[in-house]
Amino acid sequence: MEHHSSSPGRAQQVGTAGVIGALGGAALAARRGGRAAVLGAVAGAVGLGAVDAVARARQRPNEIPALWARIASGAMIAAPLGWAAERLTGAGPLAVGTGTGAAVGAMGLRPQKVALGPAVGAAIGGALRGRSGAVVAGTTVLAYRTLAALLFRDAQVTLLAERVRAEDLPFVVPRESTTRYVGTGYVRALAETLGGDYTEDARDVGIVASLDELRGPDFDPADVDPQVREFYEHTTRFTLDIVPTWRPWVRPGYLLYRTLVARPLGQASVPLNQREAQRGVRGRIDTITTKDGAETIRGWIRSFADTDEPIYIGIYTTYRREGRGYVSVGFPLPQASFTATLAPRARPGGGLVLTSRSDDDQSGHYLTYIDPETRDLTALAVHGFAEQLDVYTQDGELRAEHAFAIFGIPFLVLHYRMHKKPH
Repeated sequence: MEHHSSSPGRAQQVGTAGVIGALGGAALAARRGGRAAVLGAVAGAVGLGAVDAVARARQRPNEIPALWARIASGAMIAAPLGWAAERLTGAGPLAVGTGTGAAVGAMGLRPQKVALGPAVGAAIGGALRGRSGAVVAGTTVLAYRTLAALLFRDAQVTLLAERVRAEDLPFVVPRESTTRYVGTGYVRALAETLGGDYTEDARDVGIVASLDELRGPDFDPADVDPQVREFYEHTTRFTLDIVPTWRPWVRPGYLLYRTLVARPLGQASVPLNQREAQRGVRGRIDTITTKDGAETIRGWIRSFADTDEPIYIGIYTTYRREGRGYVSVGFPLPQASFTATLAPRARPGGGLVLTSRSDDDQSGHYLTYIDPETRDLTALAVHGFAEQLDVYTQDGELRAEHAFAIFGIPFLVLHYRMHKKPH
């Protein structure tokens, strides 16, 4: 991948690390008095600044700083937070350690890491009775991050590319939201930005132009059931009934995510249960045709029928690489995009499977930042997320299961029934 070198200056990055180190060092030494706090700040600034400088000197293009440097930074960030928690709440070492462990574990997202965090924190807090909150918090982060790195060696998120052209990442859909709220009017706003011809709720169009674009070694469009083909190529001819099946363990976290993230964002807010789905789901495809007519952008918008509250807004594209076709769905985010690139597979009986679980170097999930000035992309590969969409016919009717997993653990299946609209 080509690397563009317009990242922030190394001196600025080292300076930031020095500030973090100074705050952490002062917090760690604060119990010993003002003079010790000043000396601790100086030592922390020099120490963490040196760590960051060495890590960035060894950093290769499209890599994040070394793990040991990130662990050191995390510990120094935690120290003043632990100091503040002790001063403001009177919390003891056990409470500070457990709380710090829970917080850093939650940032790991993986269920095993979430459970490991408070356990490590409680152990550190119990072992460091009588020590300051800063020491307990910093040590907890240091111990947890080190232990997690030893136990969970498979990276769930990696830096894929930094400041590259969109052409270099064909599996990414570089369509961002320029506002903090995405919403059901996103495609209209995109049309105004691009200057293309916009059609709201286009008639007789599909999420893909033709299944023939997906032809490859694992999929022959000629074998697809006519109803399945019609659904993909003429999606607007169908209504969809949805029944979500969540794993119980994920419900509390999803409720928190939907309240704090999805609804304020106007994106990726799936119904929690069948009762919510029975409010009715409206689906439409908005299109944009570029001025030269060379491209048609298709945005599939799903919302609750009673309020038009967004469920999701996805930009559907197809592309070919090395004799294989792929479907890439981009979900716009503020100045970013989350892309699911899926490989087609034949299903017995004329069905079609689209999956992110593939051995090629294209399929997967990608979180991408789009530079508003240069349009360069900085992309993370999200290995821990997986999905599979299985569309088929049963007793003459269209059915689909859309299954999601995180860190190899299934957490949601969306069951669909598709019916032809009255002519």
